[in-house]
This record gives sequence, C-alpha cells and structure tokens, in this order.
Amino acid sequence: MQTLFEKAFVKALRKHSGIKKQVENKVRMIMEQPLTMGEPLKGNFRGFYSCPVKKSFIIIYLYCRACRNKGNDEIVACSDCSERYDETLKFVLLGPHDAAYRI
Repeated sequence: MQTLFEKAFVKALRKHSGIKKQVENKVRMIMEQPLTMGEPLKGNFRGFYSCPVKKSFIIIYLYCRACRNKGNDEIVACSDCSERYDETLKFVLLGPHDAAYRI
C-alpha cells in the first residue's frame, strides 16, 4: 500500500507532538484496515474518512479504492488522482474535531 501524508497533516503532527505516538499507532491501524477503522464522511467531506485518535481529536484521510468505487473521485478531485494506485492512502488532516471540519 502506498501511503502519502499531506503537508497540513505533517504540520499538525509537529504542532501536536504530545500525541505523536498515539497518531503513529492509529496510522498503522488505518493502513491495515482503512475501511473498518474509519467512518465515511458526508457533505463537503464526501469521499473522506475520519478516525478518532482521542475523544475529540481526529485523523481525516482518503482511501483511493473506496473513493473511486463510490464515484467520489469526481467530487474530491485530487490533482494527482490519475497518478495514484487504488491501494493508496492519503492522510490529509489531523486535529481537534471541530477545527478539522472547519477547513
């Protein structure tokens, strides 16, 4: 599986370094089971998944296979979609629940 980390995710991980180990563990778990670990999002975030790290702290990510199978690739419109394999995970955002959804 190819794994990509968006700049915003990496920047947030540096900012919230106190939970780095918890985030690393959750990322590994998502990599093993991307569809069962996350919850599919709706509305403006259709095509994305969220997974809690702590009670109100989440990871938002994309799983290319699921995005394409559900026809969300046209909505998400990743600039590099055609270059990515189905088995690609993109970790997009990391942060407190409410702040992550405001972006």
